[in-house]
Amino acid sequence: MSALPSSSAKPLIYLASASPRRSALLAQIGVAHRVAPVDIDESVGDAEPPEKYVTRLATLKADTLWHSLPAEQRLPVLGSDTSVVVDGSILGKPADEQDCVRMLQLLSGRTHQVHTAVAMRSAAGSDVRLSVSDVTFRELTLAEMRAYWRSGEPADKAGGYAVQGRGAVFIRHIAGSYSGIMGLPLFETAELLAAHQIISEVQG
Repeated sequence: MSALPSSSAKPLIYLASASPRRSALLAQIGVAHRVAPVDIDESVGDAEPPEKYVTRLATLKADTLWHSLPAEQRLPVLGSDTSVVVDGSILGKPADEQDCVRMLQLLSGRTHQVHTAVAMRSAAGSDVRLSVSDVTFRELTLAEMRAYWRSGEPADKAGGYAVQGRGAVFIRHIAGSYSGIMGLPLFETAELLAAHQIISEVQG
């Protein structure tokens, strides 16, 4: 496997996200980066399929930051977006306890999908990859759902849960990308970084 740059080195890319989980995942594979979130309209378009929604937003985040950077400060930009999808509908972040319970009731005892898109914008142009994973929950009780909300963890999480946190105890089975469910699919991210010649090709 080719050596990846240390995350403590001079930044190789910008990460167009405020998510500490995405930053930690980039650091996990040794990609030096600078966090620079952008403010965009994240509204879902009319009848917009989840896969198109996340790829559009990931690309928009990367492009928005890229075009906002002064020419002398430009580095490649990585953008990402994640949606929890059940019955074809996108679940956003819960507004309150009642909304969180509603979402968890939809997920309880069922399999749902997590769509995560990752996009790269550099002088070479833009590119995007999509990761789709299946997540199966066990049956949840109302008391568990309410206690989980009161832990504070679900408040800023799409679908009202965190796979890397306390929400892991609800998950019976995963088919797909664990890092993609967290918010940044590392296989697809490494593909983009290699395609844009930011890192060497990673070989298994």
